[in-house]
Amino acid sequence: MTIIYGDVMQIDENKFFREATLRICGSIEIEKALFGCFNYLKKYIKIDRIYLHYIKLKEKTGTVLAMADHKEGKQLDIRFDYPSPVWVFIGDGRSMPEEMLLNRADLHPLGKQMLRIVGIHSKESVMILRLIIDGKEVGVVGFGAEGWDRFRKEDLDLVRLLRAPFAIALSNSRRYRELLQLKNLLADDNKYLLNELRLQKSEEIVGAEFGLCQVMQQVHQVAPLPSPVLLFGETGVGKEVIANAIHNLSPRRDGPFIKINCGAIPETLIDSELFGHEKGAFTGAVEKRRGRFERAHNGTIFLDEIGELPHAAQLRLLRVLQDMEFEPVGAAMAIKVDIRVIAATNRDLETLIEEKRFRKDLYFRLMVFPIHIPPLRERKCDIPALVQHFILKKYRQMGFEDYPALEKGAIKKLKSYCWPGNVRELENTVEKEMIVNRETPLRFDGVEGVKPERRAETIDFPDSATLLLDEIVSGHIRKVLKRTKGKVGGEGGAAELMGIHPATLRHKMRKLGIPFGKGVPY
Repeated sequence: MTIIYGDVMQIDENKFFREATLRICGSIEIEKALFGCFNYLKKYIKIDRIYLHYIKLKEKTGTVLAMADHKEGKQLDIRFDYPSPVWVFIGDGRSMPEEMLLNRADLHPLGKQMLRIVGIHSKESVMILRLIIDGKEVGVVGFGAEGWDRFRKEDLDLVRLLRAPFAIALSNSRRYRELLQLKNLLADDNKYLLNELRLQKSEEIVGAEFGLCQVMQQVHQVAPLPSPVLLFGETGVGKEVIANAIHNLSPRRDGPFIKINCGAIPETLIDSELFGHEKGAFTGAVEKRRGRFERAHNGTIFLDEIGELPHAAQLRLLRVLQDMEFEPVGAAMAIKVDIRVIAATNRDLETLIEEKRFRKDLYFRLMVFPIHIPPLRERKCDIPALVQHFILKKYRQMGFEDYPALEKGAIKKLKSYCWPGNVRELENTVEKEMIVNRETPLRFDGVEGVKPERRAETIDFPDSATLLLDEIVSGHIRKVLKRTKGKVGGEGGAAELMGIHPATLRHKMRKLGIPFGKGVPY
């Protein structure tokens, strides 16, 4: 179909509609789409600008979302309220025409207000199209030209063809903006919750000024650096809490903190979990999956129970530590990452090395900065603070009305116990006691009669000896090593005879300068 445009130009309606629609709906970024449409329309109509409005008739409010002129397309966020006289003219939207030609818009009630909103106070000609989808008003598109009497009826007939494309573009743009706003809100909420969680974690380091004082000094030393850290300690001493503290005090605090329990992942899935896989890499790999190392990019990865890691995965971990890259299962190209590795174990890694169950080169890669976390029996000064911390924590979790009290002598009972399960066992003991004694002070009768803390064999020294404590401990360790012929860990080793963890004993030996290992005579 051809439109006779004025006395000279003939326009193919179908071609005009197709070309204009391609430009209006050509980009989800409405300012770009509007600019492309403007540049096409100005070949046929003497326009100087286009404005796209979103209007809420019920609330009597609106927003100018975007505009385009000879220079550019621009995204806007101009919110407005029409004055009462204008709404009398507009009414409920039904009495207002679907299109309006205002060749002296600055003298018209509606045109004057529309020009004022976008900052135009000179003579202006305006064409207005109401945009309606499924009988619902979504907004208005306005075409403007400087001066009076710039538009003809043929101009309005031409732009009327584009009502539906403009309505769809406006609706899509609004939905796109809403999605972006929701995304930003979720990102802000996530960041806030992560910060709150990190603050909570950092507050859980009870004993930082007492039993864990030396540990926290080491944490502050290594946290600002990218060096790997290896945490030693028995089960339940709080290795994850210390790993959190290192991350929170590091320059990577705003990055991800990814935790992995190496002993909880089946050996057949460990490569996929750590390094990810490509679609079709193995049976059941129906889609591409990112591994934990990739998710930890620009952050910290915490490998708990590193001693349980299968031998093949140890080799791949060694490459990550050396080159900071890895290949997902089934992938042809390596992925570069920037991560900080913190590992933890309650196993005797040196014994595992002797048994060929842990790679020696990986051990030395991780041993850049070892931190030994002492068991609870070696820092019983922290028990009162830990008990109060766990009481408050469980009181909030359980929703008790009254804060539990401690019976006189309860702390003394707790200090008399050796706590083989360390801080985790103490937490469980506090929770159990709060459940059992809901109406009475907490007595901790359950820790009475348990096996007392194992005591090492005493050593007799001459009365004339004036030895420092470290000298006494050093002499005792050397005596036990002589009995075990230098064996530290494993069955029949010095650590077993002394009732302590092999890592704890080695840490003490390093501190005291006592040599150990193959070839050291005792």
